[in-house]
Amino acid sequence: MSLTQAELPSSTATVIGLATFAVVAFPVGWLVVRHFAVMAHVGAHALTGLLLFRSVHGIELRSDATGGADLGAAAGLRTVPVMLSGYLGPSGFGLGAAKLIELRHAAVVLWVTLAGLAVLLIGLRRLFGVISVLAAAGIVLGIARYTPMHVEVVAAYSAAWLLLLSGVRRVVETGLRSDDATLAAAAEGARLLIVHA
Repeated sequence: MSLTQAELPSSTATVIGLATFAVVAFPVGWLVVRHFAVMAHVGAHALTGLLLFRSVHGIELRSDATGGADLGAAAGLRTVPVMLSGYLGPSGFGLGAAKLIELRHAAVVLWVTLAGLAVLLIGLRRLFGVISVLAAAGIVLGIARYTPMHVEVVAAYSAAWLLLLSGVRRVVETGLRSDDATLAAAAEGARLLIVHA
């Protein structure tokens, strides 16, 4: 594998972006890809909690595309970044993927995604979550390991667009109706169960 990969022409990147937008925007595509958005959302809660020295007691992913992260107690303002990270997580991961692509490390996007899924798998508590994460990891591994470089680059662009757009769709779709927004006040100083609905 080459250390760097050429960027796709801007017209090709735009076509990939428009195709991904169609998948995210229309109900049939969203029924499938929203599960990936929930993985990124809940994973962002757990990652932020760990970075703020909070224990993660478990992660749940459900078949109705909801999930949650059960985090240890914290006092004060340490709850706020954990709550916000779910909203910002998918698009934040997408920006990270876009930066790797800009630096001509598109293939690395797939391996970082695989590592993130492996870490998520460790904390899962429900069978559906284990199966869905293993399925996602199998797809990513298959592309990263067994396809030509140009397919890996297209997959990396697609993953970046998917994360960016699904994060925006989820925020627009749920807004302040999300349970994330209602649990912040009750979470201070106690174990925090963040439910993504």
